[in-house]
Amino acid sequence: MREAHFIDKNKAKWSDIEHNLKNKINVHPDILAKNYIEITNDLAFAQTYYPKSKTKDYLNELALFAHQSIYKDQRTSGNQFVQFFKEDVPNVVYKNHKMLLYSFLIFALAVLIGVLSSHFDPDFTRLILGNQYVDETLMNIKKGDPAAIYKSGSQTGSTLAITINNIRVAFLAFTLGLFFSIGSGYILFSNGIMLGAFHYMFFKEGVLGKAMSAIWMHGTIEISVIIIAGACGLMLGNGFMFPKTLSRKKSLTIKAKEAVMILLSTVPMFIIAGFIEGFITRLYDVNIALSLSVIILSLILIIWYYIIYPIQKNRQKTFSFNQTLGSNETI
Repeated sequence: MREAHFIDKNKAKWSDIEHNLKNKINVHPDILAKNYIEITNDLAFAQTYYPKSKTKDYLNELALFAHQSIYKDQRTSGNQFVQFFKEDVPNVVYKNHKMLLYSFLIFALAVLIGVLSSHFDPDFTRLILGNQYVDETLMNIKKGDPAAIYKSGSQTGSTLAITINNIRVAFLAFTLGLFFSIGSGYILFSNGIMLGAFHYMFFKEGVLGKAMSAIWMHGTIEISVIIIAGACGLMLGNGFMFPKTLSRKKSLTIKAKEAVMILLSTVPMFIIAGFIEGFITRLYDVNIALSLSVIILSLILIIWYYIIYPIQKNRQKTFSFNQTLGSNETI
């Protein structure tokens, strides 16, 4: 059968299936099950006879959407909070892994620029961090306590202030993505340059190792989540500028929904980082093993949840879908 005839023969049915999936609350489960079998059968046919066509790609997306819809329906009685973090966020993160990579590369480049600029321009660190902060830090270094600034203030008060400020920066990185991703890029770049200059100041004074054992206790999560928030902003800009086959409004709406999901998942991370900075970082010079343990565990948490786990979930979903498809082909 020619592809054009295959499309003409089935496009009305596919349109009905799309409509049923989008309004599944009002559709009988038996009809949805029948629709799922029909679309997977059509996908199997397209994979065999039109393997490189857009028709096959369309049917693959529709079949995955059907599978996902039914899969979610099986869990409506469960805990929605757990569902959000266990299923929804990892799926969306996997779809947007490229934006996470781009955000990381922008931030890493900015850190490098901050380090090199501080190396070649003695006044650059003061320009970026401010004279008061630099002078206070240098005084603490002379006292043998380079990260003493993290010991100031009450523990509870510091935790709240730090958490609120970090969430503010993250949401700023996100919302500025509406300006064609430039705003998010600026937040990533400016924070990266500050981090690079900050590190070079301690390196120049010969206390980088000791300072980092304090800074990265909370900074591992804090910096990672700023990069993730920046990626959410890039998703907004990318969705508007590169809508593909969708309208710009539809593409932006979809990406905004996905970005908000990812951004909301970072709020607990910021709370954890704020708690560490308010209560634990001030103990950095008591036990180096404590510092390293917190840093390593924080890094594992971020890498696992935002990189490894989404990949694992996607592989499980693909395997489950292929098994279902194989069963339908046998039938």
